[in-house]
Amino acid sequence: MTRVTTPFTVRTTAAEVLHGVDLTGKRILVTGGGSGLGAAAAKALADAGAEVVATTRAQLDLADLGSVQAFTDAWRGPLDVIVANAGIMALPAPARAANGWELQLATNFLGHFALITGLRADLTNTARIVLVSSGAQAPVDFDDPHFERRPYDPWAAYGQSKTAGVLLAVAIGRRWAGISANAMAPGRIHTALQRHLDDGTMRSMGAMDDDGNLLHPENFKTLEQGAATEVLLAASPLLDGITGRFFDEDNQEGELPAFALDPAAADRLWELGAQAVSGVLAGPSLPERSTPVRQ
Repeated sequence: MTRVTTPFTVRTTAAEVLHGVDLTGKRILVTGGGSGLGAAAAKALADAGAEVVATTRAQLDLADLGSVQAFTDAWRGPLDVIVANAGIMALPAPARAANGWELQLATNFLGHFALITGLRADLTNTARIVLVSSGAQAPVDFDDPHFERRPYDPWAAYGQSKTAGVLLAVAIGRRWAGISANAMAPGRIHTALQRHLDDGTMRSMGAMDDDGNLLHPENFKTLEQGAATEVLLAASPLLDGITGRFFDEDNQEGELPAFALDPAAADRLWELGAQAVSGVLAGPSLPERSTPVRQ
């Protein structure tokens, strides 16, 4: 399989990726679109002419399957792109969603699985799905995905949830003909995703000084640069027909451990998600309707 390359770099912005791309008539859903990378991606896509629906947790709580179902039930009209951008990272202590799933796996994977499969009938024949993952990967522990027997580790839980997003892209690419699904890592950017990191961790990343002030080291990107890979996968004609791949922060197809791209693991994870979404474990909630960034 030939590795996909693009003319873009790690410093390319979302607007530069979409230069000359006309998205008029396209309808795009961005989760976690109220701030950070989601907001930057939503703005760039809207500036290129798309109708962008950007959700926040008040409108769509991905940790609550009842909320997701209410959102998908209320959705009307065709959908060209889903950008699964929302997420949480490195919770310092174990936490559970209402259905009993470990909270990072429930939010980063299961909520998006429920959203995407719930909107399957609304996706156009050439729709694209973007799974925002990470360079921090860990195998999905199918024997103990919710840390019921093994010691809880914030980064193992986060890495597992982000590997699950890549496996979801692999599974969709194998199951839904015509629809493209790819995963990506945005790189290091200052966003609210880091709110659970302690000062020591931030300092070890070179992202905070001894007085608690945020720093911007060379290996960090701006929001607009971080959103570039999201919009590349969402809308660039360079990726027409490409599916089941992972793209790095430099806007090129990247390499991952074999466990993150394993078709058998992707199928097993799909069945795990389908069982939860079927109502066996779902909990109730009612969201508000989302509103477009721009018509």
